[in-house]
Amino acid sequence: MTSAFIDLPAARGALGSVRLPGSKSISNRVLLLAALAAGTTEVKALLASDDTQVMLEALTALGVRWQRHAGTDDYRVEGVGGVFPVKQAELFLGNAGTAFRSLTAACALAGGDYVLKGVPRMHERPIGDLVDAVRQLGAQVTYLENDGFPPLKIAPVVLQGKDDKAEVTVKGTVSSQYLTGILLAAPLLGREVTIRVEGELISKPYVEITLNLMQRFGVTVKREGWQAFTVPAAPYQSPGEIEVEGDASSASYFLAAAAIGHGPVRVDGVGRDSIQGDVRFTEAMARMGCELSFGKSLGKSWIECRRNCADRLEGIELDCNHIPDAAMTLCVVALFARGETLLTNIASWRVKETDRIKAMATELRKLGATVEEGADYIKITPPKTVTPNVAIDTYDDHRVAMCFSLLAVGGVPVRINDPGCTAKTFPTYFEAFAKICV
Repeated sequence: MTSAFIDLPAARGALGSVRLPGSKSISNRVLLLAALAAGTTEVKALLASDDTQVMLEALTALGVRWQRHAGTDDYRVEGVGGVFPVKQAELFLGNAGTAFRSLTAACALAGGDYVLKGVPRMHERPIGDLVDAVRQLGAQVTYLENDGFPPLKIAPVVLQGKDDKAEVTVKGTVSSQYLTGILLAAPLLGREVTIRVEGELISKPYVEITLNLMQRFGVTVKREGWQAFTVPAAPYQSPGEIEVEGDASSASYFLAAAAIGHGPVRVDGVGRDSIQGDVRFTEAMARMGCELSFGKSLGKSWIECRRNCADRLEGIELDCNHIPDAAMTLCVVALFARGETLLTNIASWRVKETDRIKAMATELRKLGATVEEGADYIKITPPKTVTPNVAIDTYDDHRVAMCFSLLAVGGVPVRINDPGCTAKTFPTYFEAFAKICV
């Protein structure tokens, strides 16, 4: 989609089913793990998006061979056994945070000479805590522009064999991706690594995804709650085949559409047993006044949502540490709820594709809402009537665009500027959304 905007007409409600694209969080982790493992991995149902394309191109630049099976979202990745064949490369990683953070750690411990850069917004997203952590392991990383931020230059050093064990401390208060990066890269050292977390770890469910997938590739991490993680001196081994779940964050838009537009709407590809924390978005929907159902069909999991009453939804107060991405969707649901909605523990929104707290507050106010924002919270008081025909700015942030599309199923026509930004994780989002608008 290349248009400057898309106008979404008012719909009577939401009804139908959607096949979810693969999870971005799982897709990029699996690609890196498959690349680092010994053996060849068949990756099924990989997300086709800008972020995964960035990761695939970076792996190619590092000498990893992969092939997409024609007419499918299935890939064959030939693992390099923990050693990237290319020892000097420049990687352009766009605004893909999962790719940038994990590849920073992997390249820093890979013994090569690398430069990592991205779009201007990526160069505004902090990475100093991760760099400090890999430096503790002996990596040589320098900032090419501003201290604490990309772009980065990594110098080749020999890290293996210095000691039987290593220990590193990483801050957990800004992004869980720092811990994920260290966890994923630690087996490259060839020795046991204990990672200690300083401060309260945010976005814990994303670390659970990392640990789950590492185990699938043969590395089981021992943990002491959320304070310490010990990675054994064990190389990654291909599981042979792995299938990517549907994206639970993307599911939130269609479940929320059912809440606003009464439903029912069913999302196929993710269910109650998902390894993704954002599946707990269903709990928020239930508290706001929805009925949720879970099941399987032909071996595939699904979730269905419908509003359980004809009246307005109910505003809620929610600690969003467990659903940091999906929580954004609640901002728009709040416009159609009775009373205030308070979302807390969302400091990580400040350092995403844009400052998401500021962006959501700005656009919600255009719609007539009263919004209070803080360093780590947002409080939304809905207007008596949501202002129609507002032009929503999306800040090159896919989630902002998808969130505000939900106005349409609430009977509020809206213009979404730069709809193509959804290509980051869900290139066909607006086509899928149109199918459930009735």
